[in-house]
Amino acid sequence: MGEEAVDVVRHALFEALLIALPILGAGLVVGLFVSIFQAVTQIQEQTLTFVPKIVVMIVVAILLLSWITTRMADFAREMFMMHAL
Repeated sequence: MGEEAVDVVRHALFEALLIALPILGAGLVVGLFVSIFQAVTQIQEQTLTFVPKIVVMIVVAILLLSWITTRMADFAREMFMMHAL
């Protein structure tokens, strides 16, 4: 029973990581480019670091919304099937 609970939690954390990875990766790439841009131009504006990352992460989340919904629905269906047995 305890081992099954650990497997369910492990699977849930893996799914959460898989869903968050593209969004966080886009934020990481944009943050890296903004940091390089700031280092080259010596512009040290604080809002310049946050606004592009937030905008890109929201756009990526919107673009991947159908994929995210499908992954979450599949996970929920799998959990209901596992507990129904």
